[in-house]
Order: sequence, then C-alpha cells, then structure tokens
Amino acid sequence: MKLTLTLLSTLLLGASIASAIEGVPATYPLKKCVVSGEDLGGMGKPFKVTHEGTDVYLCCKSCLKDFNKDPAKFAAQVKTAVKK
Repeated sequence: MKLTLTLLSTLLLGASIASAIEGVPATYPLKKCVVSGEDLGGMGKPFKVTHEGTDVYLCCKSCLKDFNKDPAKFAAQVKTAVKK
C-alpha cells in the first residue's frame, strides 16, 4: 500500500511538472501566445511583456512587434481569461 501511494504521488508530481511551461507562472491563464496562437514554450522560453500592469507571455520575442501594434487588445485577452 505504501509503495502504491509513493508511486502515485511520484506520477502526479511528474505530470504537474511536465505541464508547467518554463518561465511562466502556474497561475497564468493561457497556454498559447495571444499574438500568434502558438503554444507557449513551443519556441523556447516564452517572452514576458507587461502592459499597464498586466503580464502577457508571448511564444517568442518576434511576436513583440505585433504585440506593440495593439498591446491593450492582447492584454485584454489575458484579463478575460483570468475572469473565466
């Protein structure tokens, strides 16, 4: 029984670590880049930008140019996801 609980705990911990995206807090509500739609972490460590107090994680630094065209729009997507 003790071995089964230890094994189960190890598997659950491993699953939660595997689902974490490097450099992105576990509380961040999105798993995809708001600019490109690519998976966060799919192109290396996500790039963090902050707009009016809202942290936004992009899949890569290349998305920053498009983010800067309308940062309020992209920050609003994060805020909306937080409310859900």
